[in-house]
Amino acid sequence: MSILNGINPEKVLGYFEELTKIPHGSGNEKVISDYLANFGKERGFVVIQDDELNVIIKKPATQGYENAPVVTIQGHMDMVCEKNKDKVHDFEKDPLELRIDGDYLYANGTTLGADNGIAVAYGLAILDSKELKHPAIELFVTTGEETGMYGAIAVDPKKLDGKILLNIDSEEEGIFLVSCAGGVTNYVNINNQWEDVSNEALKLEVKGLKGGHSGMEIIKQRGNANKLMGRLLNAISKEVDFNISHISGGAKNNAIPREAEATITVAAKDVEKVKQIATKSLEIFKTELRIQDPDVTVIVEKSETSKQLTKEVTEKIVSYLVVAPNGIQTMSEDIKGLVESSLNLGVIEFSEEKVTFISAVRSSVKTLKNAITDRIDVVAKLVGAEVINDSDYPEWQYEPNSPIRDLCIETYKNVAGEEPKIDAIHAGLECGLLKEKMPDVDMISFGPNLFDVHTPNEHMSISSVERVWNFIKALLENIK
Repeated sequence: MSILNGINPEKVLGYFEELTKIPHGSGNEKVISDYLANFGKERGFVVIQDDELNVIIKKPATQGYENAPVVTIQGHMDMVCEKNKDKVHDFEKDPLELRIDGDYLYANGTTLGADNGIAVAYGLAILDSKELKHPAIELFVTTGEETGMYGAIAVDPKKLDGKILLNIDSEEEGIFLVSCAGGVTNYVNINNQWEDVSNEALKLEVKGLKGGHSGMEIIKQRGNANKLMGRLLNAISKEVDFNISHISGGAKNNAIPREAEATITVAAKDVEKVKQIATKSLEIFKTELRIQDPDVTVIVEKSETSKQLTKEVTEKIVSYLVVAPNGIQTMSEDIKGLVESSLNLGVIEFSEEKVTFISAVRSSVKTLKNAITDRIDVVAKLVGAEVINDSDYPEWQYEPNSPIRDLCIETYKNVAGEEPKIDAIHAGLECGLLKEKMPDVDMISFGPNLFDVHTPNEHMSISSVERVWNFIKALLENIK
């Protein structure tokens, strides 16, 4: 049973709810890609579904708009799959459980997928409408955006006809984005060496942090659980001899990690000392993060393990966590309040063979992105680690002359009765990659109000969805 029946914009929200019933985490897009392709075919539109499962659906212009430039409505079909630790949910099989709280739509204990399901829902509503006046439309929905923009990388630009591209992957109503950061993902690997255990095992946890999108919320300087774990382990190492037997943290490189855990082995006489150090570290964290993350918690409890990493590997891990760069690196001098370059040590992966630290680097200046990558390379070499760089994507530079930007400003003023803000974003929009492939296409990015994306507290303003829908309808009617 739908909880959104009768709520405007009914078609947009209806399609959004349909999408939440289809599991579509990054890497698991086949079913939703087929759903979109079938949607277009059932309505007699031209449909292209490529090897990367990107979908392009082409709808002809309505009467009087045959000579207007083709408009591409663009978003991505994959979502970040995050859930609360106590939430039982299989993102590979289970539909999302929606709930309404006032003006806001949530999912129960999981991410909502409004990033970027709302763009797809807008696109489907446009395709399905028989009342809207508009130029020829192509809905272009990509895969793998959240894990490296693989769909945008793979798309053949010759399959797209658009001269104007509306990217609906922004999260603040009334703010139009005209530039974005480029990025790269760094993997730092430390090879494991094992030995037998003769001491007590303790499990350390850092948790209770807010997390958030590593581009949008990096400016809020929230706590990074992986970096805090590094500080905790370093504090313990100053007074207690220990070995690591396990360490992990975070879930996605583009989400600020909310939780990290480590299992260490210590002599029985040092157990209480470790607890004391953890208590003192928690006091420090709470003082430093009293505004951003007041609920930060450090937990120490007894555990079990049959083997431990050598002292040499343990020291490499702790050293890297302490010295690895993280957070804001530079602020823009051109746009007030814009983070120019940053990185997020988002994930610590642990296996029998190695420990992997994964960082997402972002910058609107290519040379600064390269400088951060060089710094990670140097730090990794100092601790004897291997570095692999992947998913390098370009920035989207500001265009001084943009007719669609001017039209969006004029249309928004008429619809909303106020001036919109023109801004840049410290996150990787697909516009960067698509602009590189299609340099002559005029692009802009916007969207309704979304909050706490990439976290289980993700929510979307229903009234904002309606206001943006009214803007989209007016904008399409004005493109002639």
